[in-house]
Amino acid sequence: MINRRQVVKFGAGMLAAQNSLLAATEKGMAPADHLSLIQRPIPGSGELLPVIGMGTSRTFDTDDDPETIAQLKQVMSTFFGSGGRIIDSSPMYGNAESRVGDVLRAMDNAPALFSATKVWTTGREQGIAQMNESARRMNVDRFDLIAVHNLQDWQTHLETLKQWKAEGKVRYIGITTSHGRFHDALLEIMRKQPLDFVQFSYNIADRAAEKALLPLAHDRGIATMINRPYQRGSLFGKSRGKALPKIAGALDCSSWGQFYLKYILGHPAVTCIIPATSSAKHMADNMKAGFGRLPDSSQRAEMLRIFQAL
Repeated sequence: MINRRQVVKFGAGMLAAQNSLLAATEKGMAPADHLSLIQRPIPGSGELLPVIGMGTSRTFDTDDDPETIAQLKQVMSTFFGSGGRIIDSSPMYGNAESRVGDVLRAMDNAPALFSATKVWTTGREQGIAQMNESARRMNVDRFDLIAVHNLQDWQTHLETLKQWKAEGKVRYIGITTSHGRFHDALLEIMRKQPLDFVQFSYNIADRAAEKALLPLAHDRGIATMINRPYQRGSLFGKSRGKALPKIAGALDCSSWGQFYLKYILGHPAVTCIIPATSSAKHMADNMKAGFGRLPDSSQRAEMLRIFQAL
């Protein structure tokens, strides 16, 4: 239940985000001058988030040389300049958390972000130490979201996260999986535990999440963060060199990447998607999927038909 104080708070947050986007538009950074930024609420609070976030798996697992930092700074500047807020990482991703922090420190007046990471270890004290180290590495005072990564010792870490949330040390808590693994276990946790977010793989080629995960998240009021939206790039192998179908224009899509992202966003139980890239050009393309029109159920069916015929 959203109270008046929350409505005022989220309204102020929306205004700040809109002002940031307006400033970016005036600088020529926004992806689409005439299209509206798509935002969806976190079911448990009503807080609005842009539907396109940024993942960091592989892409931010780099060395800290000046050239690399400059490249990643350009990627992140493009992300923020296009209305982005959600940055998701994990200790599992090697140097990714540290590079996110390095880039944030290197940016002038970086906009407020929705910071998300994961705990990926065994044992209560080890989990606490890892989460504190993640905050130091990513240069955040308090995470907006911490999730248990791939269900690793989830009972232990979820108890810690519940306590941290009650104490105000983290705003939202959740659980993640990927590669289509552990769906049965995740469903059982979703039925019994007070989660704010779940993260799992879902894309036009891997639609297993449609069977139970997405419907249950909708019924339980749990936000969904979607990973592997391009199936680690394999979707482009099917569409490379192919002309965009007519329906793409009706959905304000100018690339196959946007086509694939908007297929996912057409599902009403999807809160946000976190594609990962180390290319500013690809980031700009990804962010355009967060603007304009989304497919209805009949259009999604047509998009799937087109993809399967490629």
